[in-house]
Amino acid sequence: MASPALAILVKETRELVRDPLYLGLALVIPVVLMVLFGYGLSADVKHVRVAVLDHDRSPWSRQYIDAYIHSEYFDFMGLVRDEHEADEWLRSGHARAVIDIPPSFARDLAGRGAAAVGVTVDGAFPTFAEIIEGYVNAVNAQFNQQFLPATAAGAPVTLDISVWYNPALESKNFIVPGMLVLLMQIFPAMLGALLITREKESGTIFTLYASPASRADILFGKAVPYVVVTILDYLIIFAMSIWLFEVRFIGSFWVLSAAAVLYAVCTVGVGLLISAFARTQLAAMLIAVLGTVTPAFNLSGFIAPVASQDLVGRIAGSLIPATYFMEVSRGTYLKGLGFEVYWRNLLALAAYATVVYSLAWWRLRKRIG
Repeated sequence: MASPALAILVKETRELVRDPLYLGLALVIPVVLMVLFGYGLSADVKHVRVAVLDHDRSPWSRQYIDAYIHSEYFDFMGLVRDEHEADEWLRSGHARAVIDIPPSFARDLAGRGAAAVGVTVDGAFPTFAEIIEGYVNAVNAQFNQQFLPATAAGAPVTLDISVWYNPALESKNFIVPGMLVLLMQIFPAMLGALLITREKESGTIFTLYASPASRADILFGKAVPYVVVTILDYLIIFAMSIWLFEVRFIGSFWVLSAAAVLYAVCTVGVGLLISAFARTQLAAMLIAVLGTVTPAFNLSGFIAPVASQDLVGRIAGSLIPATYFMEVSRGTYLKGLGFEVYWRNLLALAAYATVVYSLAWWRLRKRIG
């Protein structure tokens, strides 16, 4: 007679093989997590968007610009016409740093003097800004070493670096707006993932199937309470960020709130979609963690801008709602940007919600007549 342990082993093995979802989770989760963390947590920052305001427009200034173009860490976004355009590029995130070459650049170098180049860095990502400063200093030092002799005063090209939007590089101004996005992603998605699977495990789902409620009625009735709770969470977290953590906020509360409402609808909808597909609460929770929490932390721009990630990271980041709300959150807190900049983000969140609820509605078709 087989031992009880062997009998249990055979039983569990059969159940694992019978349920492709559990087997898939056991095999796929480690691989997916490795890909997500491998791309999302790279310590190297590349593809830094840099623009140049060239007042000199001389062969020397073009040679100096080439030093940034040929660097593997910078993506040259182009020349800006004036200080106002440079400001707009920094505020919108089109550029993360602006190099300001003075009109006397070539004349100062020809006279063996020191030419001072201005550098303005977006401080919305403090750690990122410090890395940019290091890269700019490295490119400048390489230019000095390769192209120009040293002057009596020292290096021929010196840098005057300033940081905008978070001048003191305080981490709270970077972390708290990002945590607002993560918290509104994690808990609504995880709770939403249990809404239908809980009914399936308890058997009460058949009561819903037999009721006159339509698929839209079920989704609406289950989503709305959790959307309301998520919005209340948003208001509490926002109040804490201003009065408890004293985070710098210079933007429009209404722009941020409009995005937060759409984002809450998205995150609860993602949980409902997971719940519609999963058979058990455990499977739903695992999928929620894998499909929402990890990507939101690594790929949404919480650690570094999405544009600085590798191609896989940029594509994955564009497919999650946290990326679009992260831009709105940090932009309204630190840069004061409004609807004229973030209407595309709001539209993307609305489109994402439409797709998610449509898929959940379609999935319920197999169960409800």
